[in-house]
Amino acid sequence: MRIFSYCRVSTTEQTTENQIIAIRQRGYDVLDSRVISETISGSVEAMKRQKFKMLVEHQLEAGDILVVLKLDRLGRDNIDVQNTIFLLKDKGIKVVCLDLPVADLSSAEGKLMLQMFSAFAEFERNRIRERTKEGIERAKAQGKKLGRPKAYTTTSAVQAKKAGGLSQRKTAEALGLGIATVKRHWNVAA
Repeated sequence: MRIFSYCRVSTTEQTTENQIIAIRQRGYDVLDSRVISETISGSVEAMKRQKFKMLVEHQLEAGDILVVLKLDRLGRDNIDVQNTIFLLKDKGIKVVCLDLPVADLSSAEGKLMLQMFSAFAEFERNRIRERTKEGIERAKAQGKKLGRPKAYTTTSAVQAKKAGGLSQRKTAEALGLGIATVKRHWNVAA
């Protein structure tokens, strides 16, 4: 029986180090070579994550244990998390999730916990999306300008090259811009 750990964070500013420490503090002596760390959003399906897919398809074998600190490390979509756990269970791999009160996810209690917690994870992801949308709407209502700032200097530079008689292609070369950028600024008043 080998023990693997899957640790995931969503952004490059985050680190999986705390997850690894917490798993080891809970008594799971995972070798460094069996700790799989990945930086990818939890909204990406588990089997579409490169490192997780490699783990499942090429490293884990029947009888192995996969430990995750929290259920949302496997994903934030209720159906995907359940499908992932069923896939692992069908391969004979035991999944241990340290934030659940029931360790055996194949028992009746484990299945109930899995459904409840993965539903909460999906709910939280949807709330984050709603709060982001509300924040954008509030900023718009306050008159804040969203998106990229206007490229006045680019427009001026393109207009100057145009006035100098250069073609769009020559303007793009001279300014180090793409032809599409030059075309966007070609007929704009500076």
